[in-house]
Amino acid sequence: MNRNVIVYIAASLDGYIAKPNDDLSFLSVVQQEGEDYGYADFIKSIDTVILGRKTYDWVMTQVPEFPHADKTSFIITRTDRPAIGNTNFYTGNLKDLILKLKKENGKNIFIDGGAEVVNELLKENLVDEFIISVIPVLVGDGTRLFKDGRPEQALELVSSRQFPKGLVQLHYKRK
Repeated sequence: MNRNVIVYIAASLDGYIAKPNDDLSFLSVVQQEGEDYGYADFIKSIDTVILGRKTYDWVMTQVPEFPHADKTSFIITRTDRPAIGNTNFYTGNLKDLILKLKKENGKNIFIDGGAEVVNELLKENLVDEFIISVIPVLVGDGTRLFKDGRPEQALELVSSRQFPKGLVQLHYKRK
């Protein structure tokens, strides 16, 4: 099976994935009981999760157990730590990890943030698809999803969906 590397993430209309101090409160404007914006179906299509250490640390302040503990996960970090079940703390080269994973059999690979991981993969042209949920708010400052200094990459629209709370979900793949 061809394993795609997929960035699945939410961002404000002005391109921020967090406000200053890692504040994600703006995401609540689209919360609606019974609506997961396709997340459950997406999660069924992946078996590997990659995220940065800062994102992991933030997630772990919000929940008692890592939400992707049932998947093979790689936390990109500079500090050696022992694995916790399927959760591996990876200190090696991110490009090498992605190329190794893409050669293995399995489902798709979920890039769950943060911006440093996404942008490192963009510099290496290693993202196959983007599923970006645009939140109807301009936050003005914080952590930008896309940073300057990466190569131009042509994309093809796979789908766009709009939802009653104003969220628009864009799905692109690399040409």
